[in-house]
Amino acid sequence: MKIAFAGFGEVNTPVEVLERKCKKAASELQKAGAKIQSFYPIRDDNEEKDINAALKFFGDKDFDVLVLCIAGWIPSHAVIKVADRFRHKPMVLWGLCGWYENGRLITTADQAGTGALRSVLKELGIKFGYFYDICGRPSSAEKVMSFCRAAAAAQSLRTVRIGQLGYRDMQLYGTMFDGISLKRKVGAEIECFEMLEMVRRAEEQSKADVRKIIDGRMKKWIFLSEPDDKAMESAARYYLALKEIINERKFDAVSLKDVDGFKKLLGFPPAPVFTLLAEDGVCTIPENDCLGNVTQVMIKKLTGQIGAYLEFYEFFTDGVLAGVPDYVPKEIVEGQTTVLPAAFGELSQGLLNVSRVKTGKLTLCRLCVSDGEYCMHLITGGGTDPGKWEECGWTQPAPQLPGLKILIEDTERFADNVMGQHYIISYGDNTEVIKYLCQICGIKVIC
Repeated sequence: MKIAFAGFGEVNTPVEVLERKCKKAASELQKAGAKIQSFYPIRDDNEEKDINAALKFFGDKDFDVLVLCIAGWIPSHAVIKVADRFRHKPMVLWGLCGWYENGRLITTADQAGTGALRSVLKELGIKFGYFYDICGRPSSAEKVMSFCRAAAAAQSLRTVRIGQLGYRDMQLYGTMFDGISLKRKVGAEIECFEMLEMVRRAEEQSKADVRKIIDGRMKKWIFLSEPDDKAMESAARYYLALKEIINERKFDAVSLKDVDGFKKLLGFPPAPVFTLLAEDGVCTIPENDCLGNVTQVMIKKLTGQIGAYLEFYEFFTDGVLAGVPDYVPKEIVEGQTTVLPAAFGELSQGLLNVSRVKTGKLTLCRLCVSDGEYCMHLITGGGTDPGKWEECGWTQPAPQLPGLKILIEDTERFADNVMGQHYIISYGDNTEVIKYLCQICGIKVIC
């Protein structure tokens, strides 16, 4: 995160007080891992020397977010003259507070300053987060950092590239996207490429490279029965071909035409290919789920987590059964990656990832379009052991698919707003930073 920190205070406030308060606030952000470029104090002197110096200082700097730190009362024009120059950037309006000394409160009227600015910034159309400190309480630095993290993610999303092998698997409606509106709102680019390109590249992979993937990576998985050599080789070849494409085109995420592509045309379930790509840290989701991919990249930019997908199988009064019929990334696996050679329906043997999924506090979300408006459906829940369950159609004895029973407070409300079969999970409560990102991007949040 690259933060421009502008500290403000009135010309009549002792300069040493403004400097002390601003220095402390900036150091709190720096300790949290941000790269800070700070200029303070900026005062309302008649000749506007401080304002002009600040504009010159920040003018050639590269930053994701501008923090307007209000260390005391300041006539709003002084702040606006700096803010307006960078109105294309997300901002933070952060009001500091007074302190107690010898049993009495000493204040520099920080919230008079923010009070005069909040509605003005809003009316000017500036995207900003508003935070204020309270005397005797911890500072708002953590919340400010969450907003700055979201601002950095929003900036990074403008250059995101996502690859889709094929398009609209199974003729699904909810997995499609509109390129222009997505570019305008989020910034991500989605590029489709053909299965033929992957197949031709797969045929060109050397036996030595294929063997290296099989022996060096795939054989480290735990196999519940002896895998088919041909299936292992096909997985390694397709993986190497896709990895070439991902590296050349700098894709941050990828989805594959699963049912009507890999399974129907190649007779090969792509679970091991997804597993290998996910081990490389690539965000992956099946069935050409375009906005699912975008959601994954959002989560990765915000939390550093890979943003695994789960899909819903059953709704209960106290939660949902969410699992996958193919693979889970190693990042969310409890223990080692576990693979079962198995057949489903008319398909020949596939390498099904049946790893156990980590339990714990979860955030579930999905970017979607509702009535022409981009929305983020967002909820938290508790991931628990799902118990014994199986999906009808697998060769008996049917495998225990990866999954969780996710406990949520109001299943009916969640179901009434559900936006697709795939939702992206991250561990912990990440609702705050996701909401900040949506605020910056102009995406409606549905909880």
